[in-house]
Amino acid sequence: MIKQLSTPFMLALKARNLTVEIHHHSAYQMVLSNDVPFTSTINGKLCEQIHGFIIKPQVKHHCVAEKGTLNVVNVEPYSTVGLELANRLQSNQDFLVFNSPSETSSFFQLERETFDIYTIINALLSKIPTLDYDERVSQIIEYIHANYANQGITPQTFAEIVFLSPSRLAALFKEQTGSSLSKYLLWTRLRHAILLTLSDKERNLTDIAYATGFYDQSQFNKYMYEMFGMPPKALKINSDLIEIY
Repeated sequence: MIKQLSTPFMLALKARNLTVEIHHHSAYQMVLSNDVPFTSTINGKLCEQIHGFIIKPQVKHHCVAEKGTLNVVNVEPYSTVGLELANRLQSNQDFLVFNSPSETSSFFQLERETFDIYTIINALLSKIPTLDYDERVSQIIEYIHANYANQGITPQTFAEIVFLSPSRLAALFKEQTGSSLSKYLLWTRLRHAILLTLSDKERNLTDIAYATGFYDQSQFNKYMYEMFGMPPKALKINSDLIEIY
């Protein structure tokens, strides 16, 4: 059974012995060594023998980890956890590099050095104030998780469920989650699509796109590249080297 992270606005992968070409994307990204140091180029700066980094959205980068394993965590930038990361970086700081495990532990305020990604993420999430969602927001979240594959979902769909106007519901949802309804739905679809791509290796990408609520493979490709900097095909080709948390 796959252990799911406690927030839908994060997508965490484990990549082994993988080289990723230069790219950029709209998510915040944490890349943390799971064992040995690796090399990366970030905004044109070569960073050798590092243990991890955090980058802001749209920062160009690539990684070379031919002898190790990396934890790659993508974060929706306007979610509560994305805003927490933004607050920890200076406004003119596009990225932060960890040169040792102790620097990683210090940033995440860990009691001990560890490579365990759940410990690291939970330490980050613990700094975010706990919020009890409005019952109507919880109802919409439950609906999305049960019906994300439905291509016909619209703002009016959500509004009719909780008897609010689309504009009032949109404002309430953003106030409580930090992100929009459309982004929540998109992230939910992408998480399920990536899981299928990595776990059902015989299934073609068009079928996966339809099964997770995208109109076609072209739309799936577009959002995968925008959010994570790689097309689904690249994920499928490297599926033996990548697993989802």
